[in-house]
Amino acid sequence: MVKELLKGNEAIAEAAVRAGLEAYFGYPITPQTELLEWLSTRMPELGRTFMQAESELAAINMVYGAACTGARVMTSSSSPGISLMMEGISYIAGTQVPVVLIDVMRGGPGLGNIAPAQGDYNQIVHGGGHGDFRPIVLAPASIQEAIDLTGEAFDLAEKYRTIAVVLIDGSIGQMMEPAELPPMQPLRKTKPDWAVTGAKDRERRILSSIYIDPDEEEQLNFQLLERWNKIEATEVRYKEYYMDGAELVVVGFGTSGRVALSAVRAARAEGIPVGLLRPITVSPFPYSRIQELTNLACGMLVVEMNSGQMLKDVQAAVRGKIPVEFYGRLGGVVPLPDEILGEIRRLCYEPVAPSANPRISWMERMGIQQD
Repeated sequence: MVKELLKGNEAIAEAAVRAGLEAYFGYPITPQTELLEWLSTRMPELGRTFMQAESELAAINMVYGAACTGARVMTSSSSPGISLMMEGISYIAGTQVPVVLIDVMRGGPGLGNIAPAQGDYNQIVHGGGHGDFRPIVLAPASIQEAIDLTGEAFDLAEKYRTIAVVLIDGSIGQMMEPAELPPMQPLRKTKPDWAVTGAKDRERRILSSIYIDPDEEEQLNFQLLERWNKIEATEVRYKEYYMDGAELVVVGFGTSGRVALSAVRAARAEGIPVGLLRPITVSPFPYSRIQELTNLACGMLVVEMNSGQMLKDVQAAVRGKIPVEFYGRLGGVVPLPDEILGEIRRLCYEPVAPSANPRISWMERMGIQQD
């Protein structure tokens, strides 16, 4: 295969088709609408199912029903649309059926705007609907990585009978860059042994998320927890850059990590010993690796396009052993490499006390007055 100039949303949609997507249900919302538009043509061409639902709530329940039949299914949306899907996401988790969800984040809260942001971290990584469950969440930083992780999301969802989310922001969805699409996979000819496909000549199967008996519900929760422990042990992914001799480690995911890499390169050119850790799975989160880095680095700088949602996970991993600082932009503003480079330079000459509150000090540097 050769590289082509591809738009992010369209590349993800085509990657899903080539990964064997059998049915898509969704509702238009900027900045992910091109994904739905691409599939509205591509899926019927191939004799597969495409349905534009009347709302996000309808779409996620259509996905739920199709997933119960053992089909490879997917939906996509953006921040407020994802919020509307939360009830259905929890039902899917409780029923233990595999689903892929693409979240192209935008500015918020509320209706917000259509600019790129990372404010869905909490609702996807630590939310996802009510109850005790965790989705697998993959956070690409380029179109090529988004293509690759979309295919991987289907495999992970089916391996663990869970929800796998590809979490990007509007800039990755809307940008164009060279990338390579995978070859077309044939559709599966068999259904999994748990799928509801009609009970002719076999015992009937029941898929549900309701357990009236609290003891049975507790056992389901233990089953989900046991499965999550396996995911945490085997599926953590991250990339590291310029870590040799790094005294300061920058941590950023998705677009924030991509922009931070440019700043780290510039800082290294100035002789500043800084490196970058970019989580690819933000759920499961690379807690162990960050803990290891506290024995090598003198401090960490978390960069996000929100007010510090991943910051809490980094702090939980660091456990107060080294200082953690924060730099974020909000509401759809993307940080520039020079902004992050300035933070790196500052931390080289102004050591931070471990007891400092990184969010408050960041707000002060942004000129926000504290009452």
